[in-house]
Amino acid sequence: MNEGTDVMMKRTGRVLQVALTYMGTVVGAGFASGQEILQFFTRFGFIGALSILLSTAMFIWLGAKMMLIANEISAKSYVDLNKVLFGPRYGQLISYFMLVVLLGVTAVMLAGAGSIFSEHLGVSYQSGLLVTLFACFFLLRKGLNAILTVNAIVVPIMLFFTVLVMIDTLKTPGSDRWLLLTSDYSPFAAWASPFLYTAFNLSMAQAVLVPLGAEIKDRKTIIVGAWIGGIGIGFMLLVGHIALSVHMPGITQFAIPMGGIARQLAQSVQWIYIFLIFSEIFTTLIADVYGLSLQLQEKLKWPRELIILLILLFCFLLSQVGFGVLLSTLYPIFGLISLGWLVLMIRQQQTKL
Repeated sequence: MNEGTDVMMKRTGRVLQVALTYMGTVVGAGFASGQEILQFFTRFGFIGALSILLSTAMFIWLGAKMMLIANEISAKSYVDLNKVLFGPRYGQLISYFMLVVLLGVTAVMLAGAGSIFSEHLGVSYQSGLLVTLFACFFLLRKGLNAILTVNAIVVPIMLFFTVLVMIDTLKTPGSDRWLLLTSDYSPFAAWASPFLYTAFNLSMAQAVLVPLGAEIKDRKTIIVGAWIGGIGIGFMLLVGHIALSVHMPGITQFAIPMGGIARQLAQSVQWIYIFLIFSEIFTTLIADVYGLSLQLQEKLKWPRELIILLILLFCFLLSQVGFGVLLSTLYPIFGLISLGWLVLMIRQQQTKL
């Protein structure tokens, strides 16, 4: 009896690890700021809620599928998954392009972390960068377990903040505006948006979800974890959408729309929000560096700690000069590749759910 309970507790723990890591990997700084929800869903009015449901279904289905394929092929990194999807030659090219994009995203995340230190904590930008780099290197020495641990702390706080926002929104006059909000955008753009959102986020999340899926041997754990994680992502998207809808169209002028909503809450909640923004930047940072280190280690056969150190040093240098121009070029191309990746994931018959 006790042995059966012990096995069930371990499986439950692994399921929660998968679910929380999935949520933490997908729900990044762009989500926490509110910009992603606004651009992909809320600006399309009441259709936004329906497209969030579509996105949620895809996160559940394709997230599980990605991790199961990684499990079946014993993938060492996202390179192996891309070879299965695109073929050996094109899969390798796509992975090289992803490496460049991940380096760019990592540099931008690092710059964002430095800005939070300078703007909200009264610490210099350079000091903020160095503190973030040191924490990142220290944690990543512990491998995938570090990412699992960080998400196990950050995601419950994120869910708590989401519930606070939901309670506050329900008390606000016009809390039902998300059901009535109209939009001048075309229905085609509105219905294409959840596919773009899911494609971009899942293709970026490969860096962590592929090695995670390869490590967990139990298929049921992966499937249940993907269900809980996908529903959690959908819940946070919907609450953010409802909260932003109340303040439309004025909220569109804010660079950080959720920050405008957080300012209306208690001072303590605002500090939770600042912590969340930093944490989401940090979780994206360590996830990207981890994925990059696996890809480069497979190719170069260098010690992993040396590779992590070199990636962080490279991103530190990039964060000094900014990376906006290159990212503005890379992101549209990456968006197209992500859509191709999504189609191939849907068509992939290697695994059955």
